[in-house]
Amino acid sequence: MLNIVNKSPLDRGSLDSCLQAADGGAILLIEDGVYAATKGSAGEAKLKAAGSKFKLYALGADAEARGIADRMMDGITLVDYEGFVDLVAEHNTCQSWL
Repeated sequence: MLNIVNKSPLDRGSLDSCLQAADGGAILLIEDGVYAATKGSAGEAKLKAAGSKFKLYALGADAEARGIADRMMDGITLVDYEGFVDLVAEHNTCQSWL
């Protein structure tokens, strides 16, 4: 399953809900969700702990638009829009966490 998180961990509990309920697969951070993958952020420790259960991705264009692309934590793979489409096609199901 591809889990898509688009909310900042400082704004909503979407990432926490995803990490608690999802059984694995991949997590793609988009829009403000990319803030969770920055070094020193509220989401970094949670994502590091989840790294053995999930493959972790972030949309590079959203990280660049927010000026944080150079501060992504280790273990996050940045993807472009084509990579986003590939991830959706690669997984049987997608879940957006609001």
